[in-house]
Amino acid sequence: MALPADMKGRFLRITEMIETHGLSALREPHAKHLAGKLWEIRLKGRDGIARSIYATASGQRVVVLRTFVKKTQKTPQHELEIALVRLKGVKE
Repeated sequence: MALPADMKGRFLRITEMIETHGLSALREPHAKHLAGKLWEIRLKGRDGIARSIYATASGQRVVVLRTFVKKTQKTPQHELEIALVRLKGVKE
C-alpha cells in the first residue's frame, strides 16, 4: 500500500491478468522467474521501479511475499531471503 499510485495501478492490472489468463500467460516485461518457486512482478512508474516477489501455493493460488522499491540493477539478496522465509510460512 506504500507504493505510489501509478505503481499500485500497474500491480492491480497485472494481478487481473493473472486471474483472467493464468500464471502461464504472464511473461516479461510483466513477470520474471527468480529462483526455485520465486517469481517477481515487475512494476515501473514515474518514481522509479518496484518489484513484488511471489510464489504459487496449492491450487495455483498466488501469494505475494515481498514488495519493495528497487534501487539497483540486481534484486538484492536480502529481499530474496525475506521472501524465502515468508514462503516457509505459507501452507502448500
